[in-house]
Amino acid sequence: MEQKSLFDRIFGTAPQEMVRNTDPDTSVSAANSVDSTQLEAMVYEVIAKYPNGCTSDEVMRHFPHHGVQTISPRFAPLIRKGFIADTGERRKAASGRSQRVMKVIKND
Repeated sequence: MEQKSLFDRIFGTAPQEMVRNTDPDTSVSAANSVDSTQLEAMVYEVIAKYPNGCTSDEVMRHFPHHGVQTISPRFAPLIRKGFIADTGERRKAASGRSQRVMKVIKND
């Protein structure tokens, strides 16, 4: 068995963790095709560039060729793993609604 690199052990979410039992087969196929390791790392690196935290709008500006449906699902696993946190602060988004401010809390 091939040993996972440190990078692969830190980032990435198993496909079965990205879908619900009630999701259609198309969602399961999509989860299996996503490189969550790379995407989580990319999102983490962007958030780390903002020492005072950032919103999802600010993160999305770094990924003009990715849809929100590709980038925003990376926040929850990074929060669960303890790499980023919701600071409790809210900032106004382009939509006029409030967005949470996220910040890197673990730099391992």
